[in-house]
Amino acid sequence: MTQEHFAQRNNVQDSEKQQICAVGIHGWRKRCLYFFLLLLMILILVNLALTIWILKVMNFTIDGMGNLRITPMGLQLAGDSEFLQPLYAKEIQSRPGSPLLLQSSRNVSINILDDRNVPITQLVTGSGGVRSCSKLLEVKSNSGKLLFSADDREIVVGADRLRVPGAEGAVFSRSVETPHIRAEPFKELRLESPTRSLIMEAPKGVQFLAEAGDIQATCRNEMRLESKDGQITLDASKIKLPRLPQGQTSSAGPKQTVFEACVCPNGRLFISPAGTGSTCLTSTSICQ
Repeated sequence: MTQEHFAQRNNVQDSEKQQICAVGIHGWRKRCLYFFLLLLMILILVNLALTIWILKVMNFTIDGMGNLRITPMGLQLAGDSEFLQPLYAKEIQSRPGSPLLLQSSRNVSINILDDRNVPITQLVTGSGGVRSCSKLLEVKSNSGKLLFSADDREIVVGADRLRVPGAEGAVFSRSVETPHIRAEPFKELRLESPTRSLIMEAPKGVQFLAEAGDIQATCRNEMRLESKDGQITLDASKIKLPRLPQGQTSSAGPKQTVFEACVCPNGRLFISPAGTGSTCLTSTSICQ
């Protein structure tokens, strides 16, 4: 080869070396890249540390988080819990042998909704009391026996005994149906209607019984004993009618201490001084 060919060849090799050395990141660009890579690694380590710290503080496990555990039956929550928003659940129950406590600073409301999200049954407990709105209210014993039932038509007390310990007793604005009314032992039983009438009816009879005391019936105007198909029997060793009117007789004599009972055609009773014969006819003026 000639010297010119060698010179051209050397020039081509030098230009190729310059082109190869120019490929890549050099200088301040390379330092910035390393700085960003180092900053990214630091952020990843910080995020990983924070994640581990959160998992540790919140007590995350494969079974749940903190006091909240995921079981095959649902969610199990131990300890006190506070709900800031409405809670929707199919069933809420406590652990076996532990009570279930629902506590609120204002009230606790339980609503049953229909398909249109309209409340059909509502139970509200608050500072003003307990209010329940429903079509039917039933209270049953552990054996399933009905103790109390209330709806729009009637109120049923299914217990064997209804006790009213108040000093004023019980006030009923309408009729009461019961097979037995009895006072507590050594207490008086009083049936009273202050401004209206008191009516007691039974298809097979009404019985008044005081085994260790008296029976007293008091009224302001008239007291009427009526038997439509039977009779009225006064069965006692002594029957006293102390305020019967006394008929006047024309005969003068000593003060009479024995009288006979007389009955007017209208059913009125009066007494007349007894004599050798009946003296009722001499006192007929009292029947008018």
